[in-house]
Formats: sequence, structure tokens, C-alpha cells
Amino acid sequence: MVSFLQVEGLTKSFGDLVLFEDLTFGIFEGDRIGLIAKNGTGKTTLLNILTGKEDYDSGNVVYRRDLRVGYLPQDPHYPSEISVLEACFHSDNKIADVISAYEEASLSGDSSRIEQLIEQMDHLKAWDYEQRAKQILSQLKINDFDQKIEHLSGGQLKRVALANVLISEPQLLILDEPTNHLDLEMIEWLEEYLRHNNITLLMVTHDRYFLDRVCNTILEIDKKSLYSYKGNYGYYLEKRQERIDAQNAEIARANNLLRTELEWMRRQPQARGSKAKYRIDAFYELEKKAKQEREVGNVRLDVKSSYIGSKIFEAKHLSKRFGDKKILDDFNYVFARYEKMGIVGNNGTGKSTFIKILMGQQQPDSGEIEIGETVRFGYYSQDGLLFDEQMRVIDAVRNIAEEVSLGDGRRLSASQFLQYFLFTPETQYNYIYKLSGGEKRRLYLCTVLIKNPNFLVLDEPTNDLDIVTLNILEEYLRTFKGCVIVVSHDRYFMDKVVDHLLVFKGNAELKDFPGNYSDYREWKKMIEEKCQQELSKPNKEIKPKITPVQEKSPRKRRLSFKEKREFEELELLIPQLEEEKAKLESELSSGTLSSDELIEKSNRIGDLINEIDTKTMRWLELSEIAQ
Repeated sequence: MVSFLQVEGLTKSFGDLVLFEDLTFGIFEGDRIGLIAKNGTGKTTLLNILTGKEDYDSGNVVYRRDLRVGYLPQDPHYPSEISVLEACFHSDNKIADVISAYEEASLSGDSSRIEQLIEQMDHLKAWDYEQRAKQILSQLKINDFDQKIEHLSGGQLKRVALANVLISEPQLLILDEPTNHLDLEMIEWLEEYLRHNNITLLMVTHDRYFLDRVCNTILEIDKKSLYSYKGNYGYYLEKRQERIDAQNAEIARANNLLRTELEWMRRQPQARGSKAKYRIDAFYELEKKAKQEREVGNVRLDVKSSYIGSKIFEAKHLSKRFGDKKILDDFNYVFARYEKMGIVGNNGTGKSTFIKILMGQQQPDSGEIEIGETVRFGYYSQDGLLFDEQMRVIDAVRNIAEEVSLGDGRRLSASQFLQYFLFTPETQYNYIYKLSGGEKRRLYLCTVLIKNPNFLVLDEPTNDLDIVTLNILEEYLRTFKGCVIVVSHDRYFMDKVVDHLLVFKGNAELKDFPGNYSDYREWKKMIEEKCQQELSKPNKEIKPKITPVQEKSPRKRRLSFKEKREFEELELLIPQLEEEKAKLESELSSGTLSSDELIEKSNRIGDLINEIDTKTMRWLELSEIAQ
């Protein structure tokens, strides 16, 4: 194996806060490493150290000589006045530096320097750099190469920065939250690009499908130490749980031994000086081990939301456009009680605009939204909340509510609520300016949830949150007794939380889909394959028309009474069939069935899948007419 990078004994602290200590690991050619840790424990700091952006207290960082390294920071910055294409020559990479030096030498007429640089240009394949830049930018849906950086959205800026890194064809690619601000189409493009190109990779990301499909190694920083797992995200989850179980068992054994040792230590205190020193030292070591924090699974937080009536909100004939760009066009929708809707679509199709119209922050061009009297919104926006940085964490939450109701007379204090969302008692008394970006987003989330809303509207809640926090938020939303709308590019998160999707396709075309994101992706793939099959069929003989007739556009028909009734029945029946299918899958994987039961249930699940497919296709046909 070819070693690209070796890290030995790396320690980093800020004042009294030790982020990590004595980290030792290596990166070898072909490794695709995902780095996982809680917010505030040093993920971005570690990447900045590896790329020379930050110093460290002790240890060694050694790269292979002449290794080409590409780095994508979490929040890339470029001079606002330069163009997209100029930004590609503004990068901190060897090829861009050589091109810049060559241009300077050409202008000055330094022939010996020019000759030297031509050799380097040949070696680095720099002559077609601009062409490669345009090619990658186009693949990332950036086609206006002259557009100024200051006019780009956050998603477009991230794609330009990503193009910059990929153009240089690095041997080792270091990515900090590469999927933040990218839409689903771009995330899936990047996923495929990394899977099918020979790139060694180290990245920080909260996108668990991305980790699972791209990475072959997971590194986890936990309690200042590093743990390595040779496998993808699914393998990591399995092995991490085994590690936690073993640690918990060790702590339990240490506690039992400690009780015995404590009795020994307390006996004949006057003779303490004569006790064996090794045994006294062993006692204190055992005490230290027994006092380790025991890992527990996610605690279920059953917060009682405010009462919500049967009328939630109704969108009537909503239309919205910006110049020639249509966002909504005569959109109608009745939101149901306890509905959990996911909103997906490419950047710029109007997802956040729709949310802002719902929240009254923007007005539609025409139409209206009627909101039920009992609805109490909790709104988490992409822009976040501006905190007083000199305020303590606990005070920021207490200013909103001192406690939250769990129902049945039980209440949770603001401090206990913060602990559930991973703010330790020590962290709660920190000033907000000391928090990491991810910790501030987590605090913002707490300020939204502690208000006891009954309708949560979450616009990109997964950006900058670590995986542990995402798991807690997912569990909270799954048991939340209210309504939820989530706008997110996190496919794993959407699959766990929502029961159906509103897909923004662009140009005011919206699709209401009954299922989660993976269901939609499979359905979309099936439709695309069918279209390809139809296109690949040989052309049938075309008979000439005897008399040309001007065909009129057919009038859009509505559902008949019988079809409407069938549509409503299908909406009730399909979830029941899905529930039966899930139950059968659980029984089949339980290992408790007899051979006869296995055959019977296997046959039933096959029939059930066919029935669900048939009825879902019929539902889709009727829903197209109903729109």
C-alpha cells in the first residue's frame, strides 16, 4: 500500500479545552475515509491542521512527497468581483499557480523562466486546464462562466468551489461538508463521481447515504480519542455498538470491583501507610475507570405539543413568479392533521419561497393561504437565528421558556432539554461566541422546539448538524404529535421522517408523491427506464393521413364520482398494505418461523408487493387527473 499521509500523536487544544489528543492514523492510496464526530469536537479543526490552515500543539503530520492534495472548505470564499471562470484560476493549487507564473513570465519576456515553466505545464497537463474547468462546471450545472461571484447563490458558490478542487485532479481529496447547500441532483452526481474515479478521500459529512455508498473506512473522534472502522457507514454502526456494549460492560465490572476495593481501602485507615502501593495505585485507576460516562442509547423525548385542530392550512389558487421565473401557478392544497411532508427539488425551484409564503414572510402574486386557529408554528429557517454572542447558552433558551411540558403533569427544565440535545451542564454555561457553527445551529433548533409548537416548519435543518444530533432530531420528529414540513437535501433524514413528498420540478410544476425519498427515486428510475424502452423500440410503420385535420388540445378532464371514490379508497388502502408488508418482512427476518410458515409468508409478501405496485400506479394515474 502506498502511504499518502501519516499523522502521529496529534494534539490540539484551545486554552483549557482539549479537542483531541494523541491522534494517530494513516491515509493510504485507495482509502475513502469518512470522519465522524459530534459538533464542537474538532472535525473542521483537524482538516484545517492537515491542510496547513491551523497550527497544533504536538505531534507530526507527514505527507508523501509531491502528493497533489485538493481541499474543499465548508464555506469557500472568492473575491466578489471576479467571474466564475476567473475563480478557477484563483485557486490554491499547483496548476493554477504555474499557469499564473507562466502568464507573468510571458508578459515580462523572461525566456529562461518561460522554458522552465513550459516543462512544468507539460508535467501537470496544464494546457487544457481552462477546457477541463468548463467541462466540470458544466457537469455541475454552472454554464454562465462570465457570471460574477457576488451574484451566485450559496449552492452555486459551493459548486464552483467543488469544480475548482476537481479540476486539479488531486490524488488526495479532503472535503469538509461537501453536500451542504447542494441539491439532490448534485449530491447524487458527486456521489457517482467519487465512486467511479480513482480518488483517495478524507471527508467530513453528515450525509449518511453518501458515507455508506462512497466510504470504505470510518474514523470517529469520541471523547478526544480516535476509533477506526474498516467498512462503510452501516458497518460502522454495527461495530460502534459492539464497542459501546463492551465499554459499558467494562465500566459495570469496574464498579463491582470498586466496591470490593473500597471496603479494603477503608479497613484499618491507621495502617494506610503499610498498604501495598501498587494496590492503592490500582484502586485509583479502577475508580477513574468506574467513573467514566456510560454510553446510553437515544432517550425518547415524548414532548407534548399544543393541541391542533382538524383545520391546518389550505392553499387556494396560489401563484408566484419572479420576472419570467414561475414558482407557483394556481397551486391548491389542503394540509391534513398530523401530516409529515418532505419538500425536495433542485436549487432555485422555489422550495424556500413556498415556505416563506406559508410563514407570511412573502406575499403570493395571487391566491391565499388559510391557517387554522389552533396552529402554532415553530419555524427553523436556513438563515438561522442571530444570537447575542455574549449571552450564555442556558440564558438564550430560558429567555424563551423555563421548561417544556411532557404531558401528564411532567415537565422538563430548560437545562434538561438542552442536555437531551447534547449540551452538557458545562457547555450550557459557555458564552455563545465559544460555540462551533454546528453547536449554534443545534442551539437554534432548541429555541424553536422548546416553544411547544404543534406545526414544525424546518428549512434545511440538517446543514451543519452532526450525525448524533440528526439521530436525536429524527427520533423527536417521528414521535412528534403535530404537523411537520421539512425542506432538506438529506435523503437519509427524509426517509426516516416524512410520509410523503412535494416535489418541486421547476417552472411551477409540482408533484405530490405518496412515499419517502427512496420510494420516489425508485419510482422515477422505473419511469425513466420505461421511457428508454419505448424510445428504443423500432419505429412502427407510419401511415399517411388522407386528410390533414387540425387537432384541438383536449380539455383537462376531472375525476368522475366513481374515480374520486376509488382514489380516496386507494389512499386508505395503500398504507394498510405497506404496513402488512413491513410486518411480514419483520416476521420473515425474525428466525422464529417454521418452514411452512416461511413458505406461506414468502408467497404472501410476493403477492403483496405486486398488489402495492398495481394500486400505487393506479393511484398515480388518478392523482395526475386530480391535480
